[in-house]
Amino acid sequence: MGFLHKKTFNGGVHPPEQKGATAKKAIETLPIPPEVVIPLQQHIGAPAKPLVEPGTAVQVGDLIAEAGGFVSLPVHASISGTVSAVEERPHPLGGQVLSVVIQGDGQDQWNPSIGYDANYLDLTVKETVERIQQAGVAGMGGATFPTHVKLSPPADKPIDTLIINGAECEPYLTSDHRLLLEEPQKILLGIQILAKVLSAKKVAIGIEDNKADAIKVMRGLISKLKLPFSVHALPVKYPQGAEKQLIKAVVNRTVPAGSLPMTVGCVVQNVATAAAIHDAVAFRRPVVQRVVTVSGNAVQTAKNCVVRLGTSYRFILQECGGVNGSLGKVIMGGPMMGFAQSSLDLPVIKGTSGLLFLDARQARRNQETVCISCARCIDVCPMRLMPKMLGAWVRHKRIDEAIDYHILDCMECGSCAFVCPAHIDLLHLIRYGKSEAIKKRKKAS
Repeated sequence: MGFLHKKTFNGGVHPPEQKGATAKKAIETLPIPPEVVIPLQQHIGAPAKPLVEPGTAVQVGDLIAEAGGFVSLPVHASISGTVSAVEERPHPLGGQVLSVVIQGDGQDQWNPSIGYDANYLDLTVKETVERIQQAGVAGMGGATFPTHVKLSPPADKPIDTLIINGAECEPYLTSDHRLLLEEPQKILLGIQILAKVLSAKKVAIGIEDNKADAIKVMRGLISKLKLPFSVHALPVKYPQGAEKQLIKAVVNRTVPAGSLPMTVGCVVQNVATAAAIHDAVAFRRPVVQRVVTVSGNAVQTAKNCVVRLGTSYRFILQECGGVNGSLGKVIMGGPMMGFAQSSLDLPVIKGTSGLLFLDARQARRNQETVCISCARCIDVCPMRLMPKMLGAWVRHKRIDEAIDYHILDCMECGSCAFVCPAHIDLLHLIRYGKSEAIKKRKKAS
């Protein structure tokens, strides 16, 4: 059993939590939409390659696109019906992405190969990782890094510690909290699978201490099942759920700049990812749905709900009672790291942990003024960067200088923009600068 402690990381901020609307609401399953638009790029890495064409009949869980490489994932049908198009459609993260459009038949017929395998714990490590890969499991906390890649560290970087991220530090979001309360056994079984694959000697579960009920449930079940896992209650501070900050808080290891957690012997996985891993290995069930927190003052009824991938925001908003007053902004994810959306017709993807519907007042931005060099952005940066300088270099198109100031180490948490008294959109500037830096490096290579 673990014990309460109060370790944390440098920097960070304390935005209003805004979780009250959904924290005590059990997860609901939304109706199956009449149509889904499933992007073939729902993960970090190469996009998947389509295997279907218009007119193809599909069942839930059917493979509709194969992985485009090792750092890639297959994509599966989330409803049963007929493929009506394979074409470029708008993507929640911007731009146009090749997508498969399925018109539903209302039958919800699942691929018959999906079912419980009582012998799943007898699989070899290789077989287990293959099932996770074949199921298309990506980081469900929002990062969407292909999980099988994380579970395949090089031989010279052995993993001794598995850290499970149940912090859920983003304001409004409560989908992970509800999973911890409602599906604790599934999460723990998924963690067992992860620990076996990684040969991890230590398993630590980090949960912010504003989720005392979840901490109690997990500790109680761990004790009942006699599992060698510890639960760490962490102070409420954003971005507590970021990988490097979680590692620092839980095991007091510092991941060097430009390095991955495996450098210090750690792998971090989200609680929703652990649940998806259980389903993938024990049931051969691909990722075709996820839990989404729907909140904000412009939605009639806030909910935590299971949603099929490819479902439009418009359909979800309708199932949550529609708009309460006026709609000013839609954000995919949380308000700190999320992305403003251009349309209600965009689809839910594997990384959609939340949808926030905000009214015009909340959506209104304060007018930007001149930087007063107060250094608040530097004080709160959990990566110890200089956001004001990064923003200035990007604004003046001096990308080389931004690279020298370690722009690529920015985790895009948005803490700098949150505290800026001049209301400079540092997060937007740095995101743009990072994309330009990556392009510059690719051209040079």
